[in-house]
Amino acid sequence: MGREERQALLHEGSGSAVMSAYVEIIFDNSDERFPTGKDELILRRTIGLKKDEYSLDRKNATKADVMNLLESAGFSRSNPYYIVPQGRVTTLTNMKDPERLTLLKEVAGTQVYEARRTESLRIMTDTLNKRSKIDELLDYIKDRLSELEEEKEELRNYQEKDRERRSLEYTIYHREQVEIANALDSIDELRQHGVYDNDDSRERYLRSEQEIATLTTQIADFKQQTEQLRLEKKQLEAERKDTARSRAKVELDIKSLTEGQSRAQELKYQHDSDLADVQNAIQERNDELSTILPEYNMRKDKENKIKAQLDEAESIRQRLYAKQGRNSQFKSKKQRDDWLRREVDEVNVALAKRKAIFMEVSEEIQELQANINTLETEMAQLRESFDSRGDSMQTISQEVQQAKDERDRLIDQRKELWREEAKLEATIGNVKQQLEQAERKLSHTMDQNTSRGLAAVRRIKNQFNLEGVYGTMAELMEVSEKYRTAVEVTAGNSLFHYIVDNDATATKVLEILQSERSGRVTFMPLNRLNPQPANLPKANDVVAMMDKIKFDPVYKKAFQQVFGKTIICPNLGVAGQYARSHGVSAITPEGDRSDKRGALSGGYYDNKNSRLEAVKTVGKWRDEYEEHKDHSLQLRSQVEAMDQQITRAVGELQKVEQKRQRLEGLYGPLKLDLRSKSAQLEKQKDNLVAKIRSKENVEASLKALGEQMTSYQAELSSEFKKALSPDEEHQLESLSLLIQDLGKKVSDLSKSRSELEAQKSMIEVELRENLYQRLDQLTSLDMENAESIGSQSNLKDSQRELKSISKAYQILENRLREIETTIDDLEGKLAVAERNKAEKTLAQEETSRSIERQQKKIEKSMAKKSLLTEKAAQCARDIRDLGVLPEEAFERFKNTPSNTIVKRLHKVHESLKGFSHINKKAFEQYTSFTKQRVVLTERRQELDSSQTSIEQLIEVLDHRKDEAIERTFKQVSKEFAKIFEKLVPAGRGRLVIQRKTDKSGANRDVDDSEDEATNRHESVESYTGVGISVSFNSKHDEQQRIQQLSGGQKSLCALALVFAIQQCDPAPFYLFDEIDANLDAQYRTAVASMLQSVAESSENGQFICTTFRPEMVHVADKCYGVAYANKTSSIDVVRREEALSFVDGQKP
Repeated sequence: MGREERQALLHEGSGSAVMSAYVEIIFDNSDERFPTGKDELILRRTIGLKKDEYSLDRKNATKADVMNLLESAGFSRSNPYYIVPQGRVTTLTNMKDPERLTLLKEVAGTQVYEARRTESLRIMTDTLNKRSKIDELLDYIKDRLSELEEEKEELRNYQEKDRERRSLEYTIYHREQVEIANALDSIDELRQHGVYDNDDSRERYLRSEQEIATLTTQIADFKQQTEQLRLEKKQLEAERKDTARSRAKVELDIKSLTEGQSRAQELKYQHDSDLADVQNAIQERNDELSTILPEYNMRKDKENKIKAQLDEAESIRQRLYAKQGRNSQFKSKKQRDDWLRREVDEVNVALAKRKAIFMEVSEEIQELQANINTLETEMAQLRESFDSRGDSMQTISQEVQQAKDERDRLIDQRKELWREEAKLEATIGNVKQQLEQAERKLSHTMDQNTSRGLAAVRRIKNQFNLEGVYGTMAELMEVSEKYRTAVEVTAGNSLFHYIVDNDATATKVLEILQSERSGRVTFMPLNRLNPQPANLPKANDVVAMMDKIKFDPVYKKAFQQVFGKTIICPNLGVAGQYARSHGVSAITPEGDRSDKRGALSGGYYDNKNSRLEAVKTVGKWRDEYEEHKDHSLQLRSQVEAMDQQITRAVGELQKVEQKRQRLEGLYGPLKLDLRSKSAQLEKQKDNLVAKIRSKENVEASLKALGEQMTSYQAELSSEFKKALSPDEEHQLESLSLLIQDLGKKVSDLSKSRSELEAQKSMIEVELRENLYQRLDQLTSLDMENAESIGSQSNLKDSQRELKSISKAYQILENRLREIETTIDDLEGKLAVAERNKAEKTLAQEETSRSIERQQKKIEKSMAKKSLLTEKAAQCARDIRDLGVLPEEAFERFKNTPSNTIVKRLHKVHESLKGFSHINKKAFEQYTSFTKQRVVLTERRQELDSSQTSIEQLIEVLDHRKDEAIERTFKQVSKEFAKIFEKLVPAGRGRLVIQRKTDKSGANRDVDDSEDEATNRHESVESYTGVGISVSFNSKHDEQQRIQQLSGGQKSLCALALVFAIQQCDPAPFYLFDEIDANLDAQYRTAVASMLQSVAESSENGQFICTTFRPEMVHVADKCYGVAYANKTSSIDVVRREEALSFVDGQKP
């Protein structure tokens, strides 16, 4: 179908066009008819605008695959009647007899036989054509051989003269070859001597170049050392200036400290004398006080004891007087007891208050005693601090000096690091300059893109920390100077190929290079390299280049790829022999090269532009630069660490100095603190005495209240009387006498205690107000003296510092003298080195001019050699053009003079002119035609045999085709009779074959046809058609031809023929499209019944029918309804009743 036809099939009308549509069939494969191994087979055909696509089980397939699969399942292409669309029945009804015969032939599969027969006839025709052509060639060869027999005799005479000509020409060419070879040998000898001389000159040039390079390096080293020494000298001079300034300052400090030291010594003697007097006076007063205090305390305790007895007796007398007054106050015992109880309660309240006061006073006394103890301890510590202040000052001075020494030591170390760092910075600058110069030189040996790319790869490797990026081949190998030129020439630009571990790493680096536009680099991924082993010769005069290169075995594949097929030979001649014999590349140590094809390359190689040497130089300076850079970073770290140590040392020094300053400024606060604490101590002691007295008073009050409570309670338990009892009267009288006696004793004891107390108070006042204050003053003077001692210590420290500074100054002076001497020596060596370099440079230039002159001579000799070599090659070609020479050609004219040979050759050429008409290839043509005659004769015999085989095959095919047609006709005719009898039980039907021999046109029945086929073996080619003869009313009446039937009867006959064909070649299922449209009701019923019986009797047959008649619906197993709505068709399963209702509704 064309595009327009496909578009019309897919879409008609308005709206968006449909680009494709599909039809899908799902086959039940439970019987495994399709060899797919699944229970279902899904076949889909998708129709597009350009082509159709097929799929089997959702997988794409070709149309041929689909057709082969269907045919293997029983869907024959020769019998398409398992699908009967609309109009097929009408076509069969109107089909003529010859057309029915053609239909039977298709069902019988005669198309295959016809195709093979046609192919065999075509082959036979080709065979006849080839045989006729062979016969023509054989006739031509026969005539040609007779002509060549006559030409052979003339050819023999010509060949004799031609052999003589070739022998003469060979002799001339051979003598010319010998002359050329001798000339080449002489040129090679002269060249060899020139090469030797040139090699000596080159060796001298190389030695001079190496010596100049050594001198250049020495000069650079001398300049660098001189520059470093001058820089160090400048630093030392600045340091010497600072040291001189520091020394002058320390000398001034020492002078001022020395002048104030004598005055401080005199004051110290006077202070020590006064301090000893005060301490002796304090000791005497303390001894007196220690003598008075025991007596004073004893008298005071006795006085308190007697006073307590007096107070107790007075209290008892007061209670007795009170009792005596109460007896007269109350009228009855009850009044007295009530009053006593009230008094008892009041006494209890008073007792509680006094006890609380007593406990409070006791706690205050304990607190005062604790405070007094604390103050005494603190004062003792303060006095001890006063006493030990001098030692502390001396200790702290020592610590200050140690901190200063540590600080100065660290500063000196830092200065040394600074000087070393300055030297290293100068060295790094020089090395960096050398590195840049070497990199520029290396970049001149390659193109700019490669140079930029290599630098970018090196940066990317460090930036992304790529472990698999190893380096260029030149960086990863080492080779001796002897073979360096050979290796460079062999590798070429491969020296700068970058070796990586795998292609993933190379891809990553390439992507970064592409994004940054940073040049071009060729990578060699080791995982992708697979070098093939080479057939290297094993001889004493050859060595494999791989054996002369040192590299890590990890990179062996890369080096094998570049150098694995190259050998090193002593000279170009040996190299050419091995290159041709073993198929390898051979090279000499000088760089002359020969490959396996025979090409030679070589000449002078300038070692000054050596790539390997440039790479080695760059690597050396880069390593040195990195080493110095790392050392610089280490020095910077050490300087930073030293700065931190100095900062810590200065911090420690500041801490110690601050501690000393605090100790020096501690005297005033200590003195004030001591005075304050002394006042607090006296005040606390006075408070303690007052509290003790208060406690004694409270205690006496508690005792009195207790006795009063006891008296009240005893009075409550006694009888009520108006007067005291006799015992109480007697007690009252004795108490009066006792009180008088105790009062007198208390008065005497108080008087003696007061005298001792006055003495004690005077001593304490003198100690507190006079002696201790004087002691504090002298102690403060002692502290000032200690400060003077500290200044003396400062003097010693300054003197020690001056000594240290003087020593450092002397060291700087010595170092400066050494540096000046070294600079003078280096300048002398530098001048000598520069003078030697100039001399070597002049000698090298002369050697270079000598090499150039010798090179020009060699080039001239090489040009002459090239011409001679070309002549020798021409002679060799001329000799080869002579062809195969006779044996006599090598010795026949060996001793004949050249002039004679030339004359004889001229005569031979004149003789050969007479044979210009001769066929020079008569012998070859005769032999060739003879061979062709034999081959053609054999070929004709093969064609005759092939024709016989083809004729036999055609006969077999015709016989098989006739058998298939007769067999198919018999089966279809038999099945047609059976099926027609089922459809029309009262009638009879048969198929009638028509032949060319039927002149009368009478029909013969099947049986007659069978008898004739059996008896006469007539050919099927005599068949002209197949007719249908039926009778609908009787089995014995005269039958009618199909042309004589009505339309419904014709359709029934056509259906019977279809069913007969299907019975002969059954299919898995059948599809009928309204086959009952033209049938009468009785015949529709018969067709439906027959379909039902066939479906029930068949194991695998399935009938799918479309109809608008009820007869088919009655016998159907399942009914489907097709509905059309909204421009869309839908198919649903419907019940039989619904189907019948729909069919009845479609009747007109």
